[in-house]
Amino acid sequence: MNKQVIFIHGAGEGAYQEDALLAKSLQKELGPDYDVRYLEMPDEDNAPYDAWKQIIENELHQLQKPVVFVGHSVGASHLAKILTEIEAPTPITGVFLLNAPFWGGEGWLYEGYKELELPKDIASKLPKEARVFLYHTHDDEVVPFDHMALYAKLLPQATRREIDQGGHQLNYDLAPVAADIKVL
Repeated sequence: MNKQVIFIHGAGEGAYQEDALLAKSLQKELGPDYDVRYLEMPDEDNAPYDAWKQIIENELHQLQKPVVFVGHSVGASHLAKILTEIEAPTPITGVFLLNAPFWGGEGWLYEGYKELELPKDIASKLPKEARVFLYHTHDDEVVPFDHMALYAKLLPQATRREIDQGGHQLNYDLAPVAADIKVL
């Protein structure tokens, strides 16, 4: 049976369509031994936390084998928070956060940010078997690069991957992410 990867797209108008290129790159780089499931989240413009959480939780309950999660941008920040709040019925072997905005503290403080603020003890609340990877491009034009360091403070066990160029969409090339997934 193929290994399962669930990809969560970012937010904003057109995010699902734009991030489809990332999911496609990931599937291509992982090859036929992996199934990348690309979920279309509701109301991508507003990214309602509770609705996205429900979909991710439902998806987890349908799986019967270990899974890797990959989230991009707001999808990554939602994913990080959601995985601290739910009981996973199947092992989560990897959590990959790509160009993730950090909410609260020294990160973003937009209206409603508190709903997305991570618990200070996030490292102990994430699934114990999951390896965590943080990726961020230096030239991300949407999420400041220093948000990666804010995540790293709360997730000292995370593997950090700094990418020189690629912008917010990582040049639509997830070969480095696929390489890390393959070694899990």
